[in-house]
Amino acid sequence: MLLAPRDIAALVAFRVALGLLIFVSAVRFLAYGWVDVLFTGPRFHFTYWGFGWVPALPAPWMHTVFAALAILGLCMAAGLFYRVTVGLLFVAFSYVQLVDVSNYLNHYYLVSLLLGLMLIVPAHRAFSVDAWRKPALRSDWLPSWCTLLLRFQVGVVYVFAGLAKLTGDWLLHAQPLSIWLSARTSLPVIGPMLDEPWVAYVAAWSGFLFDTTIVVFLLTRKLRPFAYVVVLGFHAATSALFPIGMFPFIMVTGALVFFEASWPRRLFHGLRARLARTSVATSAASETPATPAPSAPGWKGQVALGLALTYAVVQVAIPLRTHLYGGNVLWHEQGMRFSWRVMAREKNGSVTFIVRDPASDREWHVAPSQYLTRLQEREMSVQPDLILQLARHIARDFEAQGKGRVQVHVDAQVSLNGRPAELLVDPDVDLAREVDSLAPKRWIRPAPESPPIRLRAPLRGATAERP
Repeated sequence: MLLAPRDIAALVAFRVALGLLIFVSAVRFLAYGWVDVLFTGPRFHFTYWGFGWVPALPAPWMHTVFAALAILGLCMAAGLFYRVTVGLLFVAFSYVQLVDVSNYLNHYYLVSLLLGLMLIVPAHRAFSVDAWRKPALRSDWLPSWCTLLLRFQVGVVYVFAGLAKLTGDWLLHAQPLSIWLSARTSLPVIGPMLDEPWVAYVAAWSGFLFDTTIVVFLLTRKLRPFAYVVVLGFHAATSALFPIGMFPFIMVTGALVFFEASWPRRLFHGLRARLARTSVATSAASETPATPAPSAPGWKGQVALGLALTYAVVQVAIPLRTHLYGGNVLWHEQGMRFSWRVMAREKNGSVTFIVRDPASDREWHVAPSQYLTRLQEREMSVQPDLILQLARHIARDFEAQGKGRVQVHVDAQVSLNGRPAELLVDPDVDLAREVDSLAPKRWIRPAPESPPIRLRAPLRGATAERP
């Protein structure tokens, strides 16, 4: 079944759409000055565990990277030098995500994964410059696993995003949606309604049901067209209500992989038949290629299937890893990234670093703004591993100034989903001596147990405008 041939047309359409989205995204970063704000402007960059060696390039080179992303996106859409293009896209796009943890967004992580998958999916064998240059490359068919693997990846995002909403805060208290919607009352027509409690509950339950069921409806052939209309409506609504950048467009594009493999051909032939005033059925029948017989799986096919299965297991395991830490992941953030907890929490924090010199008994209070941009400070103030990174950097900075081996303690007050602010980090722990790792961080304080409070708040934290 996994090696059975499928029409290549649907994955060609996905290739074109994904390439164009990358082009638009890169152009937006350059046009709006986000390259400077997010990458070249900061004096300090937060790094991922194990990727501290990834450097931030100087401004001219970082602009060149984004210009290259735009060009490579167009080349991918056109199917020009496909393998090299997608390989460079995957490396460059992933590099951009690794430069600074404070820029992490679920949808760009998804794009990196999709590029990695497209690198092994030969979606350039038809309707591409490569197929035009090399006729021997042409093929109207791909093995079924190519489509199924992409469907699996998009399905994982929706399912885990839905499971992340299976919490008391989301379903019983409509938080953090209540906070976010009450901040959008200035919108025309619907604005005054958004402050009504029942609206937040309807939105919360609708989001939960959409994420947990949409994959089933997209996989059901008769319901698929209606499900895709719901996808369009849902993501249009989230885009209008919350400034979450390219996420809705990426998910709408990703949902295309659930359609029948030959839908672009039928659409094209239908349009051409209308223009030619001929029947759709006759036109489609004359153009759709005959299905070849399934080939026996050779060693390459078996290796590919083994790698695909391994990839699938990893993609399920990574979001589940947070359960190894216990507690509330929305509070301690251990296992939060790469787990598809999309718009699952609203956190606001205030952090002061207290530097002490044991030898002289001197003490300094350091504001994060001395080292970070406004965006970096906002992200750092609610994420313990980023607080640890900055604490260690401050310690090194003070030691470089000749102040000796100092201690760094933290006063971190954080509010989760409208609750009163509480301590996130044990203030008695010297973070300068702590080492970041995948092990549980014992210096993170327990999550608050009080129920969330419904209040008005500015649109910040998880829903603040991001590229």
